[in-house]
Amino acid sequence: MRRLRVPTGGLRTRLVVAFVLVTLITAVTATALAYRESRNAVLERAQNAIRTDFRNRVGEVAADLDIPPDRDTLARFTTSVAHGLGDAVVVARYHGLTATSDAHADQTRITPELRTAVRTTGRMRFQRVEWRGEPFLVVGASVAFDTGRTSDLDVFTVAPLRAEEEDIAVLLATVREGLVPVVLLAAGLALFAARTVLRPVRDLGRATRMLAAGELSARVPVKGRDELAQLAETFNHTAESLQTSVAELRAQEERARRFVADVSHELRTPLAAMTMVSTVLDEDADQLPPDSALAARTVSTEVAQLTRLVQDLIEISRFDARTVSLDAAETDLAELVRSTLTRRGWTDQVHTDLPDGIRARVDRRRIDVVVANLVGNALRHGDQPVAVVLRATGNEITVEVTDRGPGLPPAALPHVFDRFYKADTARSRSEGSGLGSAIALENAQLHGGTITAANRPDGGARFTLRLPGTPPEDAQ
Repeated sequence: MRRLRVPTGGLRTRLVVAFVLVTLITAVTATALAYRESRNAVLERAQNAIRTDFRNRVGEVAADLDIPPDRDTLARFTTSVAHGLGDAVVVARYHGLTATSDAHADQTRITPELRTAVRTTGRMRFQRVEWRGEPFLVVGASVAFDTGRTSDLDVFTVAPLRAEEEDIAVLLATVREGLVPVVLLAAGLALFAARTVLRPVRDLGRATRMLAAGELSARVPVKGRDELAQLAETFNHTAESLQTSVAELRAQEERARRFVADVSHELRTPLAAMTMVSTVLDEDADQLPPDSALAARTVSTEVAQLTRLVQDLIEISRFDARTVSLDAAETDLAELVRSTLTRRGWTDQVHTDLPDGIRARVDRRRIDVVVANLVGNALRHGDQPVAVVLRATGNEITVEVTDRGPGLPPAALPHVFDRFYKADTARSRSEGSGLGSAIALENAQLHGGTITAANRPDGGARFTLRLPGTPPEDAQ
């Protein structure tokens, strides 16, 4: 069984991209949440530790502080408090006096809002600030003595959070680096999942292509019980029904074709005898009584028409059975068309434009049948003048037959070459067999050409026989 490959890269790519995007969004969201929580936890822990150490140091040192303090006492106080707070800077304010543990420290890191909050509430307050691109935690409190009354002494500490920010940055970098293997792993899993999902789709596509190419035995393996398996099973049932129906139709068509061929061949012998008898009756019709003469001529006409019908049926059956062949030879088409018109006595009824020198390899008998059919239809159904024009352009040769009649009804144009088609459905019988146009088209296609039908803009029908300029291969 021939196997056809169906490209599924587009669907695979979309599945992988969707899978990776979902994984990436999930990972980034989870990372962002984890980073936020971790950052808050680190800062909260550092903040609590600084506040606790600050409270304890202020309580220990303030116990020995003399109130009201002078500038030197206040400076010693800040230095003592800062001694246990690492890199933190301590600032103390008592009325108009201000002292700091670091003379070079910038007190602008203590915002007015924090000073006001400490002074008005008398409780410990804190604020995170950024100064010169670095984070700091500023904690302030009013000092209370044993009497339980807060004094006018406000103490602030400015502690750097550089170490905590570095820890957070390291955490963020680690998380970012972890995203790469997660995305790669997601892509690998997506490829595996896509391959698993697309394999039955690919098999189904291949089987569909094979079915469309005419291999009705194409089937899809059914694996599992999921939706894809149900789809494959449905396809197999459909293909089996189609194969059965096509086999039945082909058998019926073959029986019908054989029946037509057999009947046509069986009729040839009695028709030959009837033709001989009708010819004799037709020749002696003038010597018979009027009624007998009319009957003799009618029989002769009907026998002749029946003979043409049988001959056309035999010809059609040959085309259907593909037993026809070309007896092609180099031919002057202008001479061939003139011969066709002369043999049928149409020379005086048809205007011709037949340049000499247009030659092609054709079967003279079959092209004669085509031209005779087109000209005969024009003479029977159209008005004169009927014209035949022969032209050669590039790799194509055309024989155009036109008339001045009413033209073809628009509804009839697509069916002109159908077998037994009649543009006038009210007519029960026609002068011809109803197969002439179909036989003409078959002969044209046998040469690698075709016939087209159209209406002329100024009235009348136009039939165009198109033949290739290169010699066709003999058809079998």
